[in-house]
Amino acid sequence: MREEYQKTATLSVVAEPQLDIKFSVKPTYSTSAKKSSETETLNVLSLFSGCGGMDLGFEGGFSVLSSSINEILTPHFIDKKIDKNFIKLKKTKFKTVFANDILTDARNAWVNHFSKKGHDAELFHTDSIVDLVKLHKNGTDVFPKNIDVVTGGFPCQDFSIAGKRNGFNSHKNHKGEISEKKIPSAETRGQLYMWMKQVIEITKPKIFIAENVKGLVNLSNVKEIIQSDFSAAGDNGYIVLDPQVLHAADYGVPQSRERVIFIGIRKSALKKSALEELEKLNISDKYNPYPHPTHSYTVDGDDLKRHVELKEIFNVLEEPDKTNDLSQMYYSKAKYMGAHCQGQTEIKPLGIAPTIRAEHHGNIEFRRLSKKNGGKITEELSKGLKERRLTPRECALIQTFPPDYHFVIENKSGRKGSFLVSPSQAYKIIGNAVPPLLAYNVAKRLEDVWDLYFKK
Repeated sequence: MREEYQKTATLSVVAEPQLDIKFSVKPTYSTSAKKSSETETLNVLSLFSGCGGMDLGFEGGFSVLSSSINEILTPHFIDKKIDKNFIKLKKTKFKTVFANDILTDARNAWVNHFSKKGHDAELFHTDSIVDLVKLHKNGTDVFPKNIDVVTGGFPCQDFSIAGKRNGFNSHKNHKGEISEKKIPSAETRGQLYMWMKQVIEITKPKIFIAENVKGLVNLSNVKEIIQSDFSAAGDNGYIVLDPQVLHAADYGVPQSRERVIFIGIRKSALKKSALEELEKLNISDKYNPYPHPTHSYTVDGDDLKRHVELKEIFNVLEEPDKTNDLSQMYYSKAKYMGAHCQGQTEIKPLGIAPTIRAEHHGNIEFRRLSKKNGGKITEELSKGLKERRLTPRECALIQTFPPDYHFVIENKSGRKGSFLVSPSQAYKIIGNAVPPLLAYNVAKRLEDVWDLYFKK
């Protein structure tokens, strides 16, 4: 993929010891998810993990723009101020003990980052969810015990407005391969949420979080079907609340990104008072597990902070020819194809970004366009800064991944010029991810209600 990307500085050695991690071909399975005796630890089993946006958000302890945090409404989010631009978020009680995705590049990026947080590479599994469940049914101890939360952003392409909207009748199988079968199967991509349901039945978490694109709610009665199917987990053992669409910009993410969130709660684990409240048609604010907005983009309210502008990201980054950060040095050099094509718009520094997509490099929006192609960032153009598309680093910061999360990763033990994660794949896994800050807001709200909900 190197020929498709521009690298505007000479490669130098990057101080990143994790690049020498040995990635095993097949991970081993472990059933030892232990609870800490010192502090309460809530174990998370992560499905369809990708590069770990949901996992990072649930664990916390990462840095975000200071403007992405509302100091009035959520001061308890803040661990410390790093500099004038970034703050570090507090860690949560949640800990990822199992992760899964079929994409090797996603695993490489995940392991590269999470190994620095003390996670063993072996807890990330590249088997499909279908194969994992089948292994379990055949007697292999696949999933850890003592799981408190199951999370999963089941594949969304078949429900997306931008996609073919095949819904349940996907043309791809559970491994992401084009299916030769014309008849819908339980193992197609559009049915994988049912396999997530089986994992829930196996591990019996107190709570599960299922995430998908907003387009799902507008596709016939898909939302109702999925909600009903999840409710049936464990012999109707879960309350599945009416799913809500969360707009990421309302939570400090500088991006137009909407996701529907399903929350299921195991009835037998609940206190009687919580069960009664959660079964009501209108749940009181005290018991509502969905996070409250912190920023004003699609909503208004007292003490809400203004939405985060893209200029705040661009101001902390050097141009690709001035940095040693591989995720900033490489960028798509696909030419401008005309305003009528997807991905040919210029990012507006005073606004938020469009949805960061997991698509070919030609659909990555432009950081800046030339005057010839309609560029309007005249201040930058006057300085001689050239037309280019967004870098993986810029896309990642828009998603609220921290600056120390590496996406373009060279393979030091391979042939010269090879990657553990290429620029092309970096764009893909970043676009597929849940914004970590959005996930963090969900996790912190669950922390708030946890003791209110569950029996000791």
